[in-house]
Amino acid sequence: MRLRCLASSRVTSQTNLATHHLRFVRTLCRSSVRREMTVEAKLVPSPEVLELWRNAQAVCFDVDSTFCVDESIDELAAFLGVGDQVAALTAKAMGGTVKFQDALAERLSLMACSQQQLQAFLQAHPAQLSPGIPELVAKLQQQGKAVFLVSGGFRQIIHPIAESLGIPLSHVHANRLLFKEDGSYAGFDAEEFTSRSGGKAEAVRDIKRKFSYDRIVMVGDGATDMEARQEDAANIFIGYGGVVERPNIAAQADWYIYDIHALLQALL
Repeated sequence: MRLRCLASSRVTSQTNLATHHLRFVRTLCRSSVRREMTVEAKLVPSPEVLELWRNAQAVCFDVDSTFCVDESIDELAAFLGVGDQVAALTAKAMGGTVKFQDALAERLSLMACSQQQLQAFLQAHPAQLSPGIPELVAKLQQQGKAVFLVSGGFRQIIHPIAESLGIPLSHVHANRLLFKEDGSYAGFDAEEFTSRSGGKAEAVRDIKRKFSYDRIVMVGDGATDMEARQEDAANIFIGYGGVVERPNIAAQADWYIYDIHALLQALL
């Protein structure tokens, strides 16, 4: 009986070791697929960050590659036949290597999207929300936390998304495309916060002041999102790498996630 128990114990121990080894190998494989995630990335939130997330009065989301799985301006550009050129400029803007307003103006000039083309694009490309976003928005709203969309994208694309999730249009800060009477491209509204570098910080600052919030969180994937983390704007910045991983953002975020469900689970 004793020998049988010892043998059983050895088998169990070997099984456990094999299981742990398999998990370790899987972890290594996942890590190799990611672009050498820096060790500074905060994949586990500190107690202070977790407390602020749970007690936030408002949460601001970037839209492209965060709230949604695509970059709408790149998708629109591809629809218009100038996808490669515009995607390169988008990458520079989100990587923080060029002023956002310069990249935006250059991209839109290349695209010269008409009102008719925009409507055709919207019909052909329904919104693709990131997995977990509908549930997270519903939970935040259930807990009485306000949800805002702060994006360098376009109101004409984002407004339908906001309406589908019960987010007031007054809670959307984004760029606005302008058109001439015949529907041809006329430019963009330079008065929008998000039309310029640092604009997301301005938008969050405006939200904080207008609604008298003390605790506000910014969630996004890029440099323009991280800019919103300032003393008088977002209290913390949560980086999202589920669509595009940016090592420089991961290294500086207060919390870095690859799955929106991590934010949802932290609220339960």
